[in-house]
Amino acid sequence: MRSYLDFEKPVAELEAKVEELRALQAGEDAVGIDEEISRLEAKAAQALKDLYANLNPWQKTQVARHPQRPHCLDYVNQLITEFTPLAGDRKFGEDEAVIGGFGRFRGESICVIGHEKGSTTESRLKRNFGMARPEGYRKAVRLMEMADRFEIPVLALVDTAGAYPGIGAEERGQAEAIARSTEMCLTLGVPNVAVILGEGGSGGAIAIATANRVLMLEHAIYSVISPEGAASILWHDTAKAQDAATNMKITAQDLVRFGVIDTIIAEPAGGAHRDPAAAIGAAGDTVASALAELRALDADTIRQRRRDKFMAIGRSLG
Repeated sequence: MRSYLDFEKPVAELEAKVEELRALQAGEDAVGIDEEISRLEAKAAQALKDLYANLNPWQKTQVARHPQRPHCLDYVNQLITEFTPLAGDRKFGEDEAVIGGFGRFRGESICVIGHEKGSTTESRLKRNFGMARPEGYRKAVRLMEMADRFEIPVLALVDTAGAYPGIGAEERGQAEAIARSTEMCLTLGVPNVAVILGEGGSGGAIAIATANRVLMLEHAIYSVISPEGAASILWHDTAKAQDAATNMKITAQDLVRFGVIDTIIAEPAGGAHRDPAAAIGAAGDTVASALAELRALDADTIRQRRRDKFMAIGRSLG
């Protein structure tokens, strides 16, 4: 069953009318209402297109968090063949919030690392809502080291509200684990590409997204802190999250202009959750193009260009 966001109410009403007419059409007293159904469907589609063409940052935040938006495992299942997941950081334990392993992407070997939020109540609890602990980032480092050793490109699929801030995570060195993972991204001699799927939150995201190419879905968000967290710090009022979202410049459209990301991946009308297969396919095409550009470069050039890319962020802004 489709879940609607608050601002999608006009579209929800139109689509509900379409469903009512379809039910009437299927009944014993069916009448010729095909033309009315077609008219309402066209009106709903246009309303959806117009609505999503003018989303404000807070509305994009809601879309990025939509429960039916495709997650990391959906991308892995559609894009990666022969995927073999690997578990554990060889220091403490396994972190189910971070998916990692090796497989093939369009016939070529690839290392995949990503945040998985889960899609049911049970899986969300198991995955800790995509909020990784130190062992998750140490697992990421282990896999990146392995990929570097065997000259296998790395694909990071980012979708997290942020690293887990619990006491146990802090006791086990959360900040150090994030820093080591970020450092490992920067020292890779193989190409790495990151895709912001939904939420790219703080150090929890940058730990695996310090890549040669950072791609971002059209209605995803990428920020140093959540809008609610920023509102709480700045105004001591989480109700001002909408203002924070607007001022923080967290949308793909803002970030590509600032040079924080490289490419925006267009989503289907109504967001990735409306047509997950199409959204995942578009992301796959963009990843393939990015890897093709990087594949011919030697290790030193890959490292230098990645470093230069991140050192340049913010320098050209007025």
